[in-house]
Amino acid sequence: MRDRTAAGCELCEAARLTTWYHEDDVCWVADCEVCAVPMVVWRTHGTDPPEQDRAHMVAELGRVADEVLGTGTWSVDDVMRQIPDHFHAHARDPGWWMRRVGAVRR
Repeated sequence: MRDRTAAGCELCEAARLTTWYHEDDVCWVADCEVCAVPMVVWRTHGTDPPEQDRAHMVAELGRVADEVLGTGTWSVDDVMRQIPDHFHAHARDPGWWMRRVGAVRR
């Protein structure tokens, strides 16, 4: 069995700095520290999860995003900008950028 984590990876560290909504053996979902939207993180360090894991992660992200952001108000953004070597995806709603620059979630 290969090591599921990488030394020095912030997502592998999984520090609980924001609100956490879900965790299991495949992933965890919490508010992104940078953008203040729910994000899902694969527990295995890498960029290409198997389709079964990806589907599970998107489903968990969707469940949380519907509760936090509202059903039908968000989309999945799986572009890994700041941490490109560990799969994660964000639930983006139209107001996410305003929250990032200092506005409060309604």
